[in-house]
Amino acid sequence: MSYPWKSSVILAPMSKGSNLPFRRLCCDFGVKTTISEMIFASALAKGNRKDLALLRRAPQEECFGVQILTKNPDDLDIVVPIIEESGADFIDLNCGCPIDEAVKRGMGATLLDRPNRLEQLLERMEKVCHIPFTVKLRSGYKEGHINIKQTSKMAEDHHASGIVVHGRTREHRYTGTADWNMVKLAVETVKIPVVGNGDILTWYESEDRLELSHAQGVMIGRGALIKPWIFQEIEEKRDLNLTPQERVEVYSRLTRYMLEHFGNDAHGQRTTSSFMSWHFDLLTRYRYLPESSWHEKSYEHPLIQTRLNNIYEGHPLDIVLASYGKNWRQTLGNIFVEANANGYSQEWLEEKLSALAPEIIANYQEQIKRKAEKKTTCEEPVSANGLPYNQF
Repeated sequence: MSYPWKSSVILAPMSKGSNLPFRRLCCDFGVKTTISEMIFASALAKGNRKDLALLRRAPQEECFGVQILTKNPDDLDIVVPIIEESGADFIDLNCGCPIDEAVKRGMGATLLDRPNRLEQLLERMEKVCHIPFTVKLRSGYKEGHINIKQTSKMAEDHHASGIVVHGRTREHRYTGTADWNMVKLAVETVKIPVVGNGDILTWYESEDRLELSHAQGVMIGRGALIKPWIFQEIEEKRDLNLTPQERVEVYSRLTRYMLEHFGNDAHGQRTTSSFMSWHFDLLTRYRYLPESSWHEKSYEHPLIQTRLNNIYEGHPLDIVLASYGKNWRQTLGNIFVEANANGYSQEWLEEKLSALAPEIIANYQEQIKRKAEKKTTCEEPVSANGLPYNQF
C-alpha cells in the first residue's frame, strides 16, 4: 500500500485554524503535507461560495488534502468530483470530529457509534474516489465503547490509503491525555499507514509517541498553532529558541499572508484582524521548552497541557507576546494589521508592541491587589511572585 501523504509530519485540518495563510506559514517551516479546514459536504454540494473557497491551496503546499464531513453517502457522489477537479492530492473523511454541531447532525464522531453508516460512507468513497482517500478516527465514541480495531479494519477493507487516529473518545473531546496506545492498537490491526494525533508540542514528544505507537507519522494541530516552527524542530530534532524579535517577524509574516489572501482593503483588514486575534489566543501560549529541562516532565504530563508561569519581567516584547485575554488578543491583532497594511517597519511594530508591557504588568498587579483586598482564595495556582500561571 502506497503512502498517501508527502511526509511523516502532517498539519492537522482545523476549523479556522488551518486557513490558507496559516498553512502557507507552516510550509515556510518545512511542513509538506497540509489539509483544508473541515468542510461540510452538504454545503459544498450546494456550491456554497465560502466552502468552495476552502478548496484553494497555496503554491507552497506540496501535498494538499481536503477534509469533508458528512453522514450521507449521496453527498459523496457530488463533492468527490468537485474536490478531484480542484486538484487536491487526497480526500480525508472525518469520522472523529467531537463538536456538537457535527455530532447532533449524525456526523463526525457519531459515525464511530454507528458502524453501519460508517461502512456505507466507506463503500461509497471506495466506489467514486479516483484519488487516495484517508479516514480520521478516534479511539471510540465513549469509554466502554472503544472500537478502533473495528473502525480501522473497516477503513482498510474498503481500500482507504491510510488512517489518522486521535487517541481520545468523542466523550473526552480535547480533555485529559491522548492515549497513544490506541494508535498502537490501530497499527497492530491494519497494514495500511497509520498516523497518530494528539498532544504533541515538542519534537521530543513526537519522537516518543512514534516510538511507543510505531505509527508511520504524526499529525500536529494545536502544537502548530502555538509554534508554527514545530515542523522544523521535528525535522531537525532540536529546540528552536526564537527571540521575541524573531517571533514578531513570524507573526508579522502571517499577517501579511492574510492580507494578501483576504485583501488589503477595509474588509480584508477587518477579516485579518479577526483571524489574528483568534490566532493570538494560541500564539501567546508559547514558552521555550528545551529538551534538557522538559523531556523528563513530558513523561508525566503532555506539555501542551502543562501550567507555565506567565512572563512579567525581562524583555518588553516577551511580556507582550505572552499576554492573554480577549482584549489583549484583539489589540495585538489590530497592531499587526496596522503595521502590515501600511508597510510600517518591524522597528515601528516592535516599539508599538513594547509600549504595551507596562500596562500589562500594571493590569496583573491590580488583579492581585484586588484579590488580596477581598481576602479571597485564588482558584488558580500562583507563581513565586504571586502572579497567576498561564495554562495551555
